[in-house]
Amino acid sequence: MRADRVFAYGATVGLLGDLLLGDPRRGHPVAVFGRAAGAVERVMWRDHRGWGALHTLVCAGGAVTLGALAARAVRRSPTASVALTGAATWAVVGGTSLVREARAIGRALEAGDVEAARERLPHLCGRDPQALDADGIARAVVESVAENTSDAVVGALVWGAVGGVPGLLGFRAVNTLDAMVGHKSPRYRRYGWASARLDDVAGWPGARLTAVLATLAGDDPRGAAGAWRADAAKHPSPNAGPVEASFAGALGVRLGGTLSYAGRVEHRPVLNGEGRFVEVQDIERAARLSRRVGLLALGVGVAARAVLKGRVS
Repeated sequence: MRADRVFAYGATVGLLGDLLLGDPRRGHPVAVFGRAAGAVERVMWRDHRGWGALHTLVCAGGAVTLGALAARAVRRSPTASVALTGAATWAVVGGTSLVREARAIGRALEAGDVEAARERLPHLCGRDPQALDADGIARAVVESVAENTSDAVVGALVWGAVGGVPGLLGFRAVNTLDAMVGHKSPRYRRYGWASARLDDVAGWPGARLTAVLATLAGDDPRGAAGAWRADAAKHPSPNAGPVEASFAGALGVRLGGTLSYAGRVEHRPVLNGEGRFVEVQDIERAARLSRRVGLLALGVGVAARAVLKGRVS
């Protein structure tokens, strides 16, 4: 079976698996990778960029190598190849868990239970929940849905289309390493530099595709395109900027502003300043937009894989 068909069938199976099953409650492959990366860090950590780069190479390179060996082992069996691609896709995408967590917080806010929403928010993002009121929580959820649509769904499908199973596993490994060591704390400012920069590079195409698809699939394509063009570059993250700005425009809401992480207050620029402030009902709208973007990304990935296969042939 041709490689493009293997990816098309396998990625579809994997996305359906995520839709029907979500993430496993125990033994998630990403969690297993995280524990392994943590063990490597305990051995290798030095307050030095070079050691951090080596940590990134060992962990991300190991994931890519594992994917390549697995794909090679089953390459003569179309059924096994599709199954492997499906399993890898299901393991690395997290669209269903993202939407479930967002909707759970939304239901708590709709019921007026702000404390319950605060308790659930850390499952979705790293904001300080105690510093947020109901509207602040809703804004944090919408921003997290936007950013994680790129990180947890679209980016993985992009690299799966480019590199098959090794691309899927490699992207998720890089994204996980960035979440673990890529932040600017005293411990990881140097050690996590390589992981953070590699994540910026790996996330670049998925973020732009997410922004394009959010513009096409949202309620206001012109507003999404305008917000992306005007405000994306203001965001401190080169990849979160286009995604959050396009979601803001597509939903007609205002994102950005003051936020708090681990006691540290940040004042970020407003995205789509002409939009209204986020309300609780916008959580469901963002979740639906995320779903549409994910499905469209699957179609784009399948088409791109077919084009790449044609050029190679």
